Amino acid sequence: MSSEANVQLLKEAYRQWNDSKGQSVDYWFDNVIGPQIKFDSIPRGAEPVPFARRYDDRTELRGYFDGLLADWSMEYYTMNEYVAQGDAVVARGECAWTNKKTGKVAQTPKVDFWRFKDGKAVEYHEFFDTACVAAAAA
Repeated sequence: MSSEANVQLLKEAYRQWNDSKGQSVDYWFDNVIGPQIKFDSIPRGAEPVPFARRYDDRTELRGYFDGLLADWSMEYYTMNEYVAQGDAVVARGECAWTNKKTGKVAQTPKVDFWRFKDGKAVEYHEFFDTACVAAAAA
């Protein structure tokens, strides 16, 4: 697939993610995430987001989404800039999540790095304000 096709795939996935308030997990697994993926999140499993860690197994990756949606409710998730080169795409935007235990909102810039092979994501790294998330969980 071309860089533009990868961008369009992500635009639709992020649109559904935002519109469903995080309930479109199956869409990601059916259309975006490849059979083998290296997934990494900047907290690396640290509290208060132990699910936001490194995954090398697609089946285990469900734990990321299960943990996220168990503890947080999405307010919005907007990616409005995409930069693509070859098989890589960087998406930049902003998101806000409410911690279900504290009721506090974490509003943070968001940057996601994706690498694709044969139209499916094989690598992902997410970056966000971890201090903001920790404050909302405390």
